[in-house]
Amino acid sequence: MEILQIYWWLLIAVLGGVLVFMLFVQGGQSLLLETRGSMAKNLIVNSLGLKWELTFTTLVVFGGAFFASFPLFYSTSFGGAYWLWMAILFSFVLQAVSYEFRRKKGNLYGTATYDAFLLINGVVGCVLIGVAVGILFFGGEFTVTRGNILDGSAPVISVWAPSHGLEAIACWKNLLVGFTLFFLARMNAALYLMNSIDDGQKFFNAVRMKALLNGLIFVVLFLALLGVVLTSDGYTVEPDGKVVAVPYKYAINLIEMWWILAALVIGVVLVLVGYALTAFRKEYRGGIWWTGAGTIITIVSLLCDLAYNNTAYMPSLTDPQSSLTIANSSSTQFTLTVMSWVSLLVPVVILYIWYVWSKMNATPITPGEIEEDPHSY
Repeated sequence: MEILQIYWWLLIAVLGGVLVFMLFVQGGQSLLLETRGSMAKNLIVNSLGLKWELTFTTLVVFGGAFFASFPLFYSTSFGGAYWLWMAILFSFVLQAVSYEFRRKKGNLYGTATYDAFLLINGVVGCVLIGVAVGILFFGGEFTVTRGNILDGSAPVISVWAPSHGLEAIACWKNLLVGFTLFFLARMNAALYLMNSIDDGQKFFNAVRMKALLNGLIFVVLFLALLGVVLTSDGYTVEPDGKVVAVPYKYAINLIEMWWILAALVIGVVLVLVGYALTAFRKEYRGGIWWTGAGTIITIVSLLCDLAYNNTAYMPSLTDPQSSLTIANSSSTQFTLTVMSWVSLLVPVVILYIWYVWSKMNATPITPGEIEEDPHSY
């Protein structure tokens, strides 16, 4: 049973890493505000438009995998902190509407309105997802009472604070996570646009400067966040089942699980290599592959550090004994076993996505292509 729980948390971590990487779509949308010229905006939107559904699909799969493998987290987070998740979902609805109607005939609101919607999703959606991730590290105001399932009048196991997740936005540590993800997404977006758009040297240079500036801000924020995480208290489950706070828990986990520390270092190095190559080679377009791989590996490492080694992956600030662990929040052994067989198809899906991605990005997007395509965004 423990092996299955560890395996499924690893799959959740991989999905989380892919989701954070795919947030470059939101990061690119946030660049629209500082982009001048309708053609430049159209190029950015159409380049991102090839990938926006993958981001939303990854978010849905991430939630579905949590529901199937760790249902208590799903009911506690998605069901308890629902105002936070509703705000995230609303921003993604705005994104879907924008890509559908932005330049279509009969558009009553104008392209600028839908660009504003994309900007909202790019900023709000990205930062709030970071806030939701921050709760996993720094805790939330909830209690879990399993006996309530037998209460016919109110069979609610998890009870959140009256603000139902909005209070998490007021926590500076959660916001630090949110803005770190935001500037990471903007850096990755700029690197992706350098790789996928061909609109002359002026456009390339402008996007390259955005990549370097946002990358520098990200590095500063990431170092600050890493320092906060490694010096924060974590919660561990003692042999008697009691959950207690442990100073420097996440740092201790990295020391005791050296393979996670090694993966974290590799991920960070890959991101820095992608940034350095872009900074020192003026015509280099492949930075997104380095930073993309580094992003996924780094997030997977941090999420594994968060939950392994008897660590509570979502501490309760109201009642520490209600904190969630991979042991007390997982599905039954039968469910995890059946889903593990199904998960063997994941490599096939990944290969298919990679094939489709390579086909869509075989040649960079040009202004002429947008003008000639009646179905462009």
